[in-house]
Amino acid sequence: MFDKLFQAQQKAQEIKARLDNISVVGEAEGSKVRVIATANKEIKEITISEDLFTGGDREQVEELLIVALNKALAQADNISQAEMQAATNDMFGGLGNLFNK
Repeated sequence: MFDKLFQAQQKAQEIKARLDNISVVGEAEGSKVRVIATANKEIKEITISEDLFTGGDREQVEELLIVALNKALAQADNISQAEMQAATNDMFGGLGNLFNK
């Protein structure tokens, strides 16, 4: 039983390391606001087009930034869930055969 727990812990660490190396992008207003994050939901880069600043509409920039951040985080969440589901299936997929017999 402890072997299974240790394997699960190792698998979780492997997944976290893999998610750290996957980049997701969230964009708004035709890429005028762009956010890059890891699949572990760590923001790595934010790019805002200069022409948004010349307009002087701070509220618009803030709203677009929120949209881009939420898109990036949603992509990260989707990838993370898919990775965890695959790991769970790998670890416990064989159990389904026990119940089908």
